[in-house]
Amino acid sequence: MFDIYTIIFLALAVFIFLRLRSVLGQRTGRERPPYDPFTAREPVRPAGEKVVSLPNRATEASAKPVEPVEPGERWKGIAAAGSPVAAGLDAIAAADPNFDANHFATGARQAYEMIVTAFADGDRRTLRNLLSRDVAEGFEHAITERESRGETVESKFVSIDSADITAAELRVRNAQITVRFVSQLVSVTRDKTGKVIDGNAEKVTDVTDVWTFARDLSSRDPNWKLVATEAGQ
Repeated sequence: MFDIYTIIFLALAVFIFLRLRSVLGQRTGRERPPYDPFTAREPVRPAGEKVVSLPNRATEASAKPVEPVEPGERWKGIAAAGSPVAAGLDAIAAADPNFDANHFATGARQAYEMIVTAFADGDRRTLRNLLSRDVAEGFEHAITERESRGETVESKFVSIDSADITAAELRVRNAQITVRFVSQLVSVTRDKTGKVIDGNAEKVTDVTDVWTFARDLSSRDPNWKLVATEAGQ
């Protein structure tokens, strides 16, 4: 027969068990799995590495339902309906359903500023990430020559007034888009003594550039790279 102390301890044990169960809850089979430090996660880029992804990624696009768009409204604000530019964008979008022209235009503006700044700073690493091999070699040659003469460039963006898509086409699986940039820039080049030999540190200059970006749509790399440059009118 249980004595009074045994009964008290049993009652106390039951009480503690019920309290723990109410606080901690019960397993339902839908709990998150325990943390695994070896699970593959998104790679972390080294500090200072700059990579601009111009088009929209598949994961971003798939998160939003595709809504039907009227033919004349598809490239509104980017290209006139029925124009060669609109036809080129149509071809690119048909080959890559995740292509987003507005996202591309935003990324192109960012890339433009980054490339101009990196060229002035002689930042070869950033340029290699954003330029095609041929263009990178041209920029590298210009930077090396400038350094050999002891010259330095100071460049500062005041604004990018416009970034308009002027051409778009698809060559097999290679998409190319040309953008006309109009910007305001303060730029000055100094010789090894610090004397100004080009530009003006006190003057804002209007600059127009026409750049062409390209991307192989069959590649897993979502980034567009600069493949051609020319001074615009």
